[in-house]
Amino acid sequence: MASSSATSSGPRVEVYTDGGADPNPGPAGWGAVILDQTGQRVQELSGGEDHSTNNRMELTAAIRALEAVAAGTPVRLYTDSVYLKKGVTEWLPGWIARGWRRRTGTLQNEDLWRRLADLEEMHDVEWRWVKGHAGNPNNERADELATREIGKRRGSARGARPAEDADAEVLLRVSGGSGPGGWAAAVRLGDEAEILSGAFPGASANEIDVLAAAETLERLPRELTVALYSGSDYLRNGATQWLAKWRRSGWTTKAGTPVRNKEAWQRLARALEGRNVQWPSVKAKKPSGWKELGKIAREASGS
Repeated sequence: MASSSATSSGPRVEVYTDGGADPNPGPAGWGAVILDQTGQRVQELSGGEDHSTNNRMELTAAIRALEAVAAGTPVRLYTDSVYLKKGVTEWLPGWIARGWRRRTGTLQNEDLWRRLADLEEMHDVEWRWVKGHAGNPNNERADELATREIGKRRGSARGARPAEDADAEVLLRVSGGSGPGGWAAAVRLGDEAEILSGAFPGASANEIDVLAAAETLERLPRELTVALYSGSDYLRNGATQWLAKWRRSGWTTKAGTPVRNKEAWQRLARALEGRNVQWPSVKAKKPSGWKELGKIAREASGS
């Protein structure tokens, strides 16, 4: 099997891959950017599924990219997924030796890991981790391709109501700053528009996201459909995936520990009652006024 430390001579084809689901699991997409030995982009690939997970999309992106490269070609593959990088370079040999099982039981995504193992045998792959959303243009492009695919499939999610049909729209920005954490929200309801802002001294950025969403929703009438745009995956995933489970478990995690920022999440849970809140992603395209709202949040934080 090829190793992450492979050192074959000669230039390598470079590949950047990314994948995700929003929410996770949910509408999902993957993207890949392939560069030739001179560093020029020669191919872009993307696809997705109506319902999948972040990890399956990360694996699928790598598989589709390697399938598109001629067998035997040296490849340097960049991913921002620790799951993919460690899976290939550290865990895969053990899974194979145990008959495609983890030490503690069933291997998730076995079908994709098997295909990826086959492709590794056909290529000389050097695996590199790259920090996501850190300004690398090829990583950012792979993310854009994956996010576009997610957007294509979001409207087909069962029971979903398009965000453009919402009664009210909220844009929410947070700034941790060096002092009290600030936030700002642009609220549009019918022909009326309002800017709200404030600070939560001593709160973390994640906690401010939750508290600011709760405070904004508390000011809106109940029985509305609200599209709340936030750049926080923590807030969006928490509200759409984790919140109901936490309430059923008495505000404890799977490990039995107290939920972090429990009081903030409890406040948000109360604010969500009687309101149909959608959580559109802002990864593909930032709403109008997004940049200006960030300035107001920073001012509110005192930074």
